Amino acid sequence: MIYLHDNIVDTRVTEEFQSLLSRGNSHRDVLEDTYSEGTLHHIALMESKTDTEVVITNTKKEIIASSKAPTKGMSNIIRDHTPAQLNRNGVLIESNWKEMNYLATVTEFSTGTEDGYVYMFKNTGPLRTLIDRLNMHFLLAGLSSLVILGLIHFLLSKIVTRPLVKMKEATEKLSNGEFAVKLPDLGNDELGKLSQSIQKLSNDLENIKRDRVEFLASISHELRTPLTYIQGYTNVALREDIQNSDRKEYLEIIQEESKMIVTLIENLFELAKIDENNFSISKEPIMIFPFLKKILLKVTPAFKSKNIELLFSCKSEHSINADPLRLEQIIINLLDNALKYSPPSTSTQILVKEQEEEVIISIHDQGVGIPEQEIPHLFNRLYRVEKSRSRELGGAGLGLSIVKELVEAHGGKVTIKSKENQGTCVEIRFKKGREV
Repeated sequence: MIYLHDNIVDTRVTEEFQSLLSRGNSHRDVLEDTYSEGTLHHIALMESKTDTEVVITNTKKEIIASSKAPTKGMSNIIRDHTPAQLNRNGVLIESNWKEMNYLATVTEFSTGTEDGYVYMFKNTGPLRTLIDRLNMHFLLAGLSSLVILGLIHFLLSKIVTRPLVKMKEATEKLSNGEFAVKLPDLGNDELGKLSQSIQKLSNDLENIKRDRVEFLASISHELRTPLTYIQGYTNVALREDIQNSDRKEYLEIIQEESKMIVTLIENLFELAKIDENNFSISKEPIMIFPFLKKILLKVTPAFKSKNIELLFSCKSEHSINADPLRLEQIIINLLDNALKYSPPSTSTQILVKEQEEEVIISIHDQGVGIPEQEIPHLFNRLYRVEKSRSRELGGAGLGLSIVKELVEAHGGKVTIKSKENQGTCVEIRFKKGREV
């Protein structure tokens, strides 16, 4: 603002100087062309109608014509400030507009017979008034700019700085283990997306913390139950006053509970390997029909012992690229669930079909079914629909988690459809087999 102000003032003063010099040069040209008493009178009369004054002198600085009687200040300028040698285009002899009453220029003229000087004067009062008004305008503009800058600073502080401070406080809480933070919705710009990302991170960490607590509680429960049985029946089996047949029964229960603990630990190790990507998937072309046929031969006795009919429908030309060991683990897990949750005298159907570029393997049982609100949580680790953890149904809630991780590791997808008392259908989808 100061730079602009100074430039405008300097420009305006320079324009006044140039205007005076131009008028003096113009009068010089007229005098040199037609020097006469009439010309002198005409020049003086013309300047008397303007805001400038003209004084024409001879070489001895004696006044021969003027637009008005020179003041003492004008006489002093004529007497003391006329240089010995003058430029053809005139010279500025008084430029102190801040303190002096006049700006003044002098131009030399020569007609061949008459020589002299043309002095031009301009009162500095109007110029100072103009510059004072200009100063006032700039002062108002400066104050307005400060007010506007203050408003902008306030708005930026409210719109940008405060949300950033809140985000900083939120990240500090997250780093200290406080995951329950709430950030405002700031829209869809970069700042809003950053806020959403921090909020999502907070929610995810809160869910992880809650899941960890639930996971540890569930693991403790799953281990405590069989260990309690093992400890109790071991104490009973060690008694000397029981019959051998009872002792054998108790040892069989201990063996069964030990197997449950081993299975649980193996499943946990399996999930740990999956989480750390520390397990291998060795894909190879697999013909679905013979592969599933071998698995069915293994599980058919268990289904027959429960009087559950096992149905199988598959076209022999279906093939996928998969790891045989992992695929067998997937199918066995799903069939084990169907067996576990299906009542006697029902059927379980395995159906294989193609749909566009996918091979779909579905296992449909006629078991107890699953409430609709429970379906989204089935793949959560240690999640069980049957909250009482009855020993009749068993299971630790890890099987479907392992199935989901293994299917997705193959690039596939698993979905579950179920209704209470109407059975459950699990579908796994793989891409059609290609040479690898």
